[in-house]
Amino acid sequence: MERQPHVLVVDDNREIRDLLGRFLVRHGLRTTAVVDGPGMRKVLAEARIDLIVLDLMLSGEDGLRLCRTLRAGSDIPIIMLTAMGEQPDRIAGLEAGADDYLAKPFDPRELVARIRAVLRRTGPRRSGRTIPAETRIRFAGWTLDPAQRALIDAEGVVEPLSSGEFSLLMVFVEHPQRVLNRDQLLDLARGRSAQLFDRSIDTQVMRLRRKLEDDPKAPLLIKTVWGEGYLFTPKVIPE
Repeated sequence: MERQPHVLVVDDNREIRDLLGRFLVRHGLRTTAVVDGPGMRKVLAEARIDLIVLDLMLSGEDGLRLCRTLRAGSDIPIIMLTAMGEQPDRIAGLEAGADDYLAKPFDPRELVARIRAVLRRTGPRRSGRTIPAETRIRFAGWTLDPAQRALIDAEGVVEPLSSGEFSLLMVFVEHPQRVLNRDQLLDLARGRSAQLFDRSIDTQVMRLRRKLEDDPKAPLLIKTVWGEGYLFTPKVIPE
């Protein structure tokens, strides 16, 4: 029997926890709901979680802090719930490492659709890729291990990647020395079903630059080609 994806809901609003718990279970998603960061950590220590739905405005440790902490050592997909859909909240969530966001109040059916979309794009990559999963890729002193979803520097230290960062970096290493616009990056990295704004690509690129570049403000590896898109410049060497 196929394993049901296990979703962890972190929200201090009891009505939302109860509503999502019932609704997600009815749609074939195993669901655990907790109130705060300590509850989240306890569940993560005891269970295999496939995706986290994380409220931005939590009491105590807020969602942004929890998201940054998670992303520092985990690539579990995160959907951030933001109040009123304010753009600064959306941008802050993406910069903290969230893979998607949804503004309150929301239709639970849309959340289910977004959960399934994120799970699809963070699962096994399409068979049409140019680099096999078992092949490690070297570029500019870095090594990318697709099988382990790991980015390793020249000293052997692993640099954590969110699922969005990993997907985007895979697109770049599979299409080096080629200018890709936002639409192409969205199609290749996530698929149109993700329903994300194209500006989120800019946020992901900025986060990758912070990890890869000696000077993110003067990038040499991921260059902006004004009016056209982005260019991944290093020579890529599959191993």
